[in-house]
Amino acid sequence: MSETNSPRKVHVKTWGCQMNAYDTERMIGLLRPLGYGVTEDPGAADLLILNTCHIREKAAEKVYSELGRLKSQRKDGARIAVAGCVAQAEGAEIPARAPQVDMVIGPQSYHRLPELIARAARERGEVLETEFEAEAKFDALETPREADGPTAFVTVQEGCDKFCTFCVVPYTRGAEVGRATDRIVAEVRALAAQGVREVTLLGQNVNAWRGTAPAGSGEEVWGLGRLCRHLARIDGIERIRFTTSHPRDMDDALIEAFAEEEKLMPYLHLPVQSGSTRILKAMNRQHTAEDYLRLIERIRAARPDIAISGDMIVGFPGEDEAAFEETMSLTREVDYAACYSFKYSRRPGTPGATMRGQVAEDAKAERLARLQALLDEQRHAFNARQVGRTLPILFEARGRHEGQLKGRSPYLQSVHAEAPEALIGQVVPVAIERAGPNSLTGRIECSAAA
Repeated sequence: MSETNSPRKVHVKTWGCQMNAYDTERMIGLLRPLGYGVTEDPGAADLLILNTCHIREKAAEKVYSELGRLKSQRKDGARIAVAGCVAQAEGAEIPARAPQVDMVIGPQSYHRLPELIARAARERGEVLETEFEAEAKFDALETPREADGPTAFVTVQEGCDKFCTFCVVPYTRGAEVGRATDRIVAEVRALAAQGVREVTLLGQNVNAWRGTAPAGSGEEVWGLGRLCRHLARIDGIERIRFTTSHPRDMDDALIEAFAEEEKLMPYLHLPVQSGSTRILKAMNRQHTAEDYLRLIERIRAARPDIAISGDMIVGFPGEDEAAFEETMSLTREVDYAACYSFKYSRRPGTPGATMRGQVAEDAKAERLARLQALLDEQRHAFNARQVGRTLPILFEARGRHEGQLKGRSPYLQSVHAEAPEALIGQVVPVAIERAGPNSLTGRIECSAAA
């Protein structure tokens, strides 16, 4: 978010997933009618919001550390709010440990932010709001939304019913709830009218989304595949993505959408977490390693150019060297374009935290280093294979250098090219000339530059 000139200022620090980034965007949108502009300087803010993530170990301690810094940085009279999943998990413990906090707002309650600010001012004490009301949240967020560039996130689903034994999301985000079909469509239409060309549909288990089919469609219920096909017909929308998916919810209709809908980008984030079926069972992933590999085969048969990304956890309780080698084997077979990998982190309140066979930290670190070396090799090789190809690039903003633009490939890679600013917001053919570890460089085709 760029700095804005307004009489009141809000500063937001965001941790974690794209859902949190979306929530931050919507909180800022809720505050604009109250006269709040955005500032990157915490010392200039009238309201400071920490939008938190609780996935990794010591997440809460990082929040308390940041609160300590803000206590000395904030200006007189500035209010502090802790939002997101740490707020949900810690609740009243936060103002008890950090009395400078005025508001604690769970991820299903931030739509009430204007009301909570007024309550905090009126009652002059901390305000705690951590109710699970995802449907009410969706209903409250149907206000006009201001686009911030040619790409946008759109939440279609929240919560999780899978209860993986390592994960806090079901406890901090609640049960799976899908947003109404007509409201998703209306939001995407409104964003397209403002120049948005690419939408990313968000959910903790986005491919679990189900919604009532629109009247006249001849169907009763839509899944994510049918929704993507419908959104692709909206004028101005040129690209559709979604994240994050669960293997169990990849149905035939969604796989067919990849095969038949060109606007559905050939990039799928499909976490597996381990290559060992024994460990997957302990994780309560509800699929085997073989199930996952066969699913990847089906997806690639439907969309041969698709790039697969994933998530991997090493050192889950009970993982021995043989189980870790199964993870390495699966990784080699899938050949990821990108993959996020982590050491297992014990989260209080989850079944994994009390399981026998906790793995020593030095063993976790050594295994993670081996896995990440393989994943880096795969990512570099995938990037290198794009050299010599001409890819459609959606330019999003100016680059670091004069006369340069930056954008994204269909595979979500960052791409830089010399190009006029008039091409921002357009999908342009770019001949890829160089590949770095994290980005590509190319030149636009002559016809596009004209």
